Amino acid sequence: MDQTPILSVQNLNIKFSLRGKQLHAIRDVSLDLYEGETLAIVGESGSGKSVLTKAFMGLNDLNGWIESGHIYYKGQDLAAFTTEKQWLTIRGGEIAMVLQDPMTSLNPLKTIGAQITEALKLHRQVTGPEAYRKMIEILNDVGIAHPEARAKQYPHEFSGGMRQRVVIAIAIACSPKILICDEPTTALDVTIQAQILHLIRDLVRKYNLTTVYITHDLGVVANVADRVAVMYAGDIVEIGSSREVFYDARHPYTWALLSSLPQLGAKGEALFSIKGTPPNLYAEIKGDAFAPRNPHALKIDFEERPPFFDVSPTHKARTWLLDPRAPHVEPPEILKRLKKAGALK
Repeated sequence: MDQTPILSVQNLNIKFSLRGKQLHAIRDVSLDLYEGETLAIVGESGSGKSVLTKAFMGLNDLNGWIESGHIYYKGQDLAAFTTEKQWLTIRGGEIAMVLQDPMTSLNPLKTIGAQITEALKLHRQVTGPEAYRKMIEILNDVGIAHPEARAKQYPHEFSGGMRQRVVIAIAIACSPKILICDEPTTALDVTIQAQILHLIRDLVRKYNLTTVYITHDLGVVANVADRVAVMYAGDIVEIGSSREVFYDARHPYTWALLSSLPQLGAKGEALFSIKGTPPNLYAEIKGDAFAPRNPHALKIDFEERPPFFDVSPTHKARTWLLDPRAPHVEPPEILKRLKKAGALK
């Protein structure tokens, strides 16, 4: 992996105006994405995963704005972009996204072939017979049989899994450097999920993509990610290699997420659940946002936001439990079952 970031987020703060109040959705997040890697961003619903990555493409709603911070890509600060014309130089051609609901991502009034060639014309300036040839080639690459006939059909004539393949085809048609996959398998059944994940892995190799997965499914993470960033309440609380986060997690929220894995359950025992609810992002958060739900919280957790503590050169966590002055706290016993369960293949 190249150790020069292809994209670097620095101290990013994103807010939304809702019903006369300001919601602080992304709270001082810093993150580096390295060329050729697959990074998974995990966390429960509402943790800020999609808001963060949509900011890379200027896709957040009009009532949202970047209050401070930077998103550096190829010498440009994307956080400083103010016009659609600027975003069109990045969106699609440099950074593309596969959304979780293919039915709402596709235009029901246009054929599949027309939607892929539209992307080719817009971002690669390919037209005519060359665009048609390339469109057929891409449909083949995403595993759609009889592409010449399928290209003339409309989205409603495809199954959910096939529609997701078409959405992926449109994304890679633009030859992006970074592909963001926002819950790409959520709406699909388990068998099709595995096929889509396998397809994306193949395309990453063929098209030399740098990939970001957004998911709450840790099973997906175990199968695809080189590194994992754990988000909670608009902040990254732990980041490391998949092996480090799965087998040597240090933040109590990461412990709680991993303890919730169904495969760690034992017969006759209730499945683990995280007590309490996420904090109100309309209000100012003091200290560690997870403190009210953390059974190991220290007094300082309610008073001061913890810095990142290094666990290894590639692994860090934002928790006061890693401060040398903190009492030693063992991870939950249930996490010892992770290796036995074979979480990482």
